[in-house]
Amino acid sequence: MEVSNQTKSSSDFVKVPKRKAAKRKAIQPENAEKNESTSMEVSEETAVDRPAFPPIKREKLENGVEIRKISVPAHRYSPLKENWMKLFTPIVEHLHLQIRFNLKNRQVELRTCKDTKEIANVQKAADFVKAFICGFEVEDALALIRLDDLFVDSFEIKDVKSSLKGDHLNRAIGRLAGKGGRTKFTIENVTKTRIVLADQKIHILGSYQNIQIAKRAICNLILGSPPSKVYGNLRAVASRSSDRF
Repeated sequence: MEVSNQTKSSSDFVKVPKRKAAKRKAIQPENAEKNESTSMEVSEETAVDRPAFPPIKREKLENGVEIRKISVPAHRYSPLKENWMKLFTPIVEHLHLQIRFNLKNRQVELRTCKDTKEIANVQKAADFVKAFICGFEVEDALALIRLDDLFVDSFEIKDVKSSLKGDHLNRAIGRLAGKGGRTKFTIENVTKTRIVLADQKIHILGSYQNIQIAKRAICNLILGSPPSKVYGNLRAVASRSSDRF
């Protein structure tokens, strides 16, 4: 009886892999047919539904010319006219771009030419001109051309507190400026930014982290915090940032 059991177990052990091999062999052609059918379907879909377009060369895109247009409000005409050569020199000589002021459309137009080495210079020049039109000095706006990690953030006082009207709005603007502009200068010096108060609009020029610090201080002033409390918070933030570096 023991011998028979051993023979049965040995025979069963031999038969199982044969069956599995047979099943695998039988399944493989079916899978192969399925894979071929799916590959054919995918190839047909890519050929019909998703055509592959090669990248267009720069020369074919309007002769490779990149253009930027910056509209100029009426109150910035005279400053633009006075500082035109300060804007013209770095854009033409250093960035190798072409610039003109369109009197009909009241826009400053920038475009590339044959001497332009990098297309990214067009955006740098556009940010530079836009910063000047927002109210920044030419020397401060030049930092946008020289450094890559500087930005201009703009927002309105009513974005922080929409209920401000009349005298309350004027007092909020006065708190931002301070007596003789002291509050604005203090925030600029501590956060290493430049701030422009243009009526109800506020423009901040600086790095991303410094803009957030200055924006938080300005928002606290708009919401009614006394300047002394804002100064204390700025000192704490400035000490933390100095410790990090």
